[in-house]
Amino acid sequence: MMSALKSAALRHKSHTNNDFVLRVRIGALIVASPVIPLNSQNLVFVEQLYSSYLSDSSSVTPEWREYFDAIKNGDQRLSSGWTAESPFRSRSMFNPPGTASQQLSHQKVATRLDEAARQERLDQLIRNYRVRGHIAASIDPLGSERLSPAELDPAFYGFEEADFDREVSTDWVAGPATRTLRGIVNWLKQTYCRSIGAQFMHIDSLPVRLWLAQRMEETGNHMKLERDEQIRILQRLADAVVFEEFLARKFVGAKSFSLEGAESLIPLLHLAIEKSGNEGVREIVIGMAHRGRLNVLANIMGKSPRTIFREFDDADPDLYLGRGDVKYHLGYSANWKTSQNNDVHLSLCFNPSHLEFVNTVAQGRMRSKMDRYGDFDRERGTVILIHGDAAFAGEGIVQETLNLSELEGYKTGGTIHIIVNNQIGFTTNPNESRSTTYATDVAKMLQIPIFHVNGEDPEAVAQVVNLALDFRTKYQRDVVIDMYCYRRRGHNEGDEPSFTQPMMYKEIRKHSTVFEGYLDSLLNLRGITRDEAEQIEKDCRENLEKELTEARRDDFIRCVDNWGGVWGGFQGGSVREADRPETGLGQSKLNELLTKLTSVPEGFKPHPKVQRILDSRKAMAAGEQPLDWGGAEVLAIASILDQRRPLRMTGQDVCRGTFSHRHAVLHDNNNGEPFNTFENIIDGKGYINIHNSPLSEAGVLGFEYGYSLDCPEGLVIWEAQFGDFVNAAQVIIDQFIASAEDKWNRLSNLVMLLPHGFEGQGPEHSSARLERFLNLAADDNMQVCQPTTPAQHFHLLRRQVIRKWKKPLIVMTPKSLLRHKACISTLDDCAAGRFQEVIPDVESLDPGEVKQILLCSGKVYYDLLARRRELGIRHSTIIRVEQLYPFPTSTIDKILAEYPDETPVFWVQEEPSNMGAWGYLRIRFGDKFLDRFPLSRVSRPASASPATGSSKMHKLEQEQLLKAAFDLD
Repeated sequence: MMSALKSAALRHKSHTNNDFVLRVRIGALIVASPVIPLNSQNLVFVEQLYSSYLSDSSSVTPEWREYFDAIKNGDQRLSSGWTAESPFRSRSMFNPPGTASQQLSHQKVATRLDEAARQERLDQLIRNYRVRGHIAASIDPLGSERLSPAELDPAFYGFEEADFDREVSTDWVAGPATRTLRGIVNWLKQTYCRSIGAQFMHIDSLPVRLWLAQRMEETGNHMKLERDEQIRILQRLADAVVFEEFLARKFVGAKSFSLEGAESLIPLLHLAIEKSGNEGVREIVIGMAHRGRLNVLANIMGKSPRTIFREFDDADPDLYLGRGDVKYHLGYSANWKTSQNNDVHLSLCFNPSHLEFVNTVAQGRMRSKMDRYGDFDRERGTVILIHGDAAFAGEGIVQETLNLSELEGYKTGGTIHIIVNNQIGFTTNPNESRSTTYATDVAKMLQIPIFHVNGEDPEAVAQVVNLALDFRTKYQRDVVIDMYCYRRRGHNEGDEPSFTQPMMYKEIRKHSTVFEGYLDSLLNLRGITRDEAEQIEKDCRENLEKELTEARRDDFIRCVDNWGGVWGGFQGGSVREADRPETGLGQSKLNELLTKLTSVPEGFKPHPKVQRILDSRKAMAAGEQPLDWGGAEVLAIASILDQRRPLRMTGQDVCRGTFSHRHAVLHDNNNGEPFNTFENIIDGKGYINIHNSPLSEAGVLGFEYGYSLDCPEGLVIWEAQFGDFVNAAQVIIDQFIASAEDKWNRLSNLVMLLPHGFEGQGPEHSSARLERFLNLAADDNMQVCQPTTPAQHFHLLRRQVIRKWKKPLIVMTPKSLLRHKACISTLDDCAAGRFQEVIPDVESLDPGEVKQILLCSGKVYYDLLARRRELGIRHSTIIRVEQLYPFPTSTIDKILAEYPDETPVFWVQEEPSNMGAWGYLRIRFGDKFLDRFPLSRVSRPASASPATGSSKMHKLEQEQLLKAAFDLD
C-alpha cells in the first residue's frame, strides 16, 4: 500500500527460540515489546509482511501466517492464543502472537491500514516542511523567484482535494491535537515559508530539534508586538534611514559604506541588546566590517554624530600625522541602559578592511572579560559578529571561528552571527562566489540553527532575534541570523553597481526604504498615523542638523581617547618612556616555586621519561643541576602566577611543548588523566589558562590578541608549533598586532613564542621570518627579541608582565638549544638583575688585539663561541644582541666604546642575506655602524627559500658560515 514511501525508522525482525520480536524506534529509544504500536514507525514493515503473505503464505513465519489466516477467514479465535484486535489508528496498538482479542474482518484491517498510511504520509509532509520549508520561504526583499520543492506539495504524498477538509492527528505539531489537512498545511507554510526560513533539522539532538520546532510552530514563527514595540522599531528604522540619507546629502561622494537597503540591522541590534541586558548579560562585544559601521556607531554605540561629521570634514589633520585610520574602521565603547534599567557595556571592536579577521579578536576579548569578572559559566557576556554574505562564505577564518565555539579553552557561551546579506560581493554574484545554496552553509558544521529572514519584514526580524537569543541562552551555542537585504548603492558611494548588475539595480531603484514599507503596514493596521511617522523623521533630521552645526564650530573640542578602564596605569608610546624594572626573584622563592612544580597528586603516575624531567627540575631547584630552558620558562610562569597575575597560554601542543621541553600539563601513565602542574602554585579559577589549540594560526592568534586587549596585567602567550607557520596568521600580525597602537591607540601585551633556528630540518622548519617582524617595526610598536640563555628567557617573560610600558613581544625561541649543554643558567642568574638587551663577550679580550667585532643573535652564537675556542682565536669578540627592536643603540654604544674606530663590525646570521636581521640593520645604520665602525655581514647567500632540504648541505653551509666569520682576509 505504501511500499514506495520509506519510513526513517529502524525495523527488523529476529527469531530467538521461535519467539517473534519486532524492534521499533520510538523517539530516541529502540524497544522490543509484545505490544507493538502500528504507526509511521513500523507501518511499512507490517504492510510488506502482509503483502508477502498474500503472494505466498509460506514466506512469513508460522505465527504471522496463523494471524493473517485468522483475519482472512474471519476466525473468532486463534489456536496460538492471541487475536487480531486493534483499533489500527496511527500510534495505536495491536497485539502480536501470545495475546487474546476479538477478530477483525480483512476489509476492516485494510481500512485501518489505510488510515495509518494516510497519517504516515502526513507525518512525512510535516517533517519535510521542517527540513525543506526554508527553500520556499519569501526571504528575498527583491522578490527573486524561489521554486518550492515538490515535497511540500500535499499531492506529492497522494493527497487529493477531498482530503483537505479531513480531520487528521497533529500530535507532532504544536497546537491542537487534530486539525484539517488544509489547516495544518497553511500553518506549516506560515511557520516555515513566509519571511523566515529555518534550517535546524541537521542538528543531531532530538530534544533540541523539538524545542526549536515547538517554539516556531506554536506561534507560526511570528512575534506578536504591542503598539509601543512597533513604534520603537519604526523609530530605529527612521534613525537608520535618515542618518544614511543625511550623510549622502551633506557629504556628497564621500565614502561611508552605507547601510542603505539593510537598515533593519539597527532595530535588530537594539532588540538584541535590550533582551540580553534584561536577561542578565552585562558585557556585549561587537565585531563587524565597514559596511554600516558608521550607522551602528551613531545609532547603537551612541557615538556623537558631530564627531563623525567632523571626521568626514577631516577638520583635524594635524592629529593624524602618519597615524590614525579611516572613520569606518574605528571602534567605540559605551554604556547602554535597558528599558528595565539594567546596565550593559558595549564594545565595538576596531577593524581593518580584511573582512572577518576581527571575529576571533572579538571572541578573545569576551573570554578575557569573562575570566576577569569570574563569569566561568559564560552567562553574563555575549559576542555579536556582523558578517557580509560573500565574506562569510569565502573567508576561511570563518570556519576557524566556528570551530573554536565549542572548545573548552575558547568558549564564550555562544556567539550571535548576523549576516547582512546584500546578495552580492562587491561586483561578484553569489553563483560566482560560492558552491553552496546559502552563504551560511559553512555554519552547518555546528549543531546550531540558521535563520534566514527577510530584512524588509522588521517583525520577522524581531521574531528571529527573540528566538535566536533564547536558543543561545538555553544551549550556550552559536546561532546564525542570515538577514536578506540589498545594497542600495555600490560597494562604496563612488562606485557604479549597474555596470555589472544592471537588472538587480533596476529593481533596487524601484524599491522604497524599509522604513516606508513598515510604515505602510502599520498604517494598514492603524498602529500609527502618518503625522506621527513624519514627526519621527523630522526629529531625526533636526537633530542631525544641530550635530553638523556643532561639528563645524571653530571652537569644537575633540574628545581624546586616552588609556583608561583596565588600562589605567599602563602606557604605550616611545621606548624612551619605558620603565626598566628589576625582574629577579629571591633564590629561596625560586627554589620553593620550582620544587612545587615537580609535585604530583597522590597516586598519579607520570610517564617514566617525564618523571626523569621532574626529578631533574628538583635537582635544579636544589642547585644541584644547572637550569635548562624548560625549567626557566615554567619557573618564570610560576613566579607570575605566585603574584596572582593571570596566565593564558595557547597554541598547538603547548601543554607539553612541541619539542617536549615544557611539560606544564602531565598525563597519568595508567589512566591518561591530566594534571596541570601550575595548580601547585595557585588555586584560583581564572588564573591558569593553558590550552592546546586546534590546528589554526590566524583564528587562534586573533583570539589571543583579543584576550590581551582586556588583560594588561597578565601574561598572554601564543606559541607557534614551528615559527615557520606564523605566516598563516600574517593578517592578524600586520593589521592588528603591529599597527593597532598607531591606527587605533590600542595597546597589547601579547607574547608570541616562535621556534626559530637553522638546524637542517628544511625550508619549512627553520625560520620564523624574523625579517618580517623587523620590517613592521617602527615607532616603538613592538619588541622583537631572541634570548640565548634560560635566565634571559626568565627575565624577559617577567619583564613583560611587571613593566608598565606595554607592547607586543615577539620572541624567537630555540629548538636545539633547549637541550644544548652550553645553553644553561643558574638560579643565581634568575635571582638578580634584569633582561640584558645586549650581552658583552663572555671572555675577556684585549680591545687592542681585537681585529673584528662579531655581532649576532640566537643559536649561531654558540656555534661561533665553540669555533673560536676550538681555534684558540683572540682577535674576534662576539657580542650578542638579545633585543633587536627597539634596537638598544645606547647600550651597545657603551659596550663598543673601548674598541678603536674603524674596527670592522660583522653581523653574523644563519639566515640568507635577504632574510634575518641584516636588511633591517643595513637600512638603520648604512655602511657605518654607530657612525664609527665599517659594517658588513656574514650569512648564507640570498635565497628564495629560507633553508636547504638536505641535512648534509646544511652542515656544509654552516661550516662555510663559521669559516667566513673568522676569516680576516
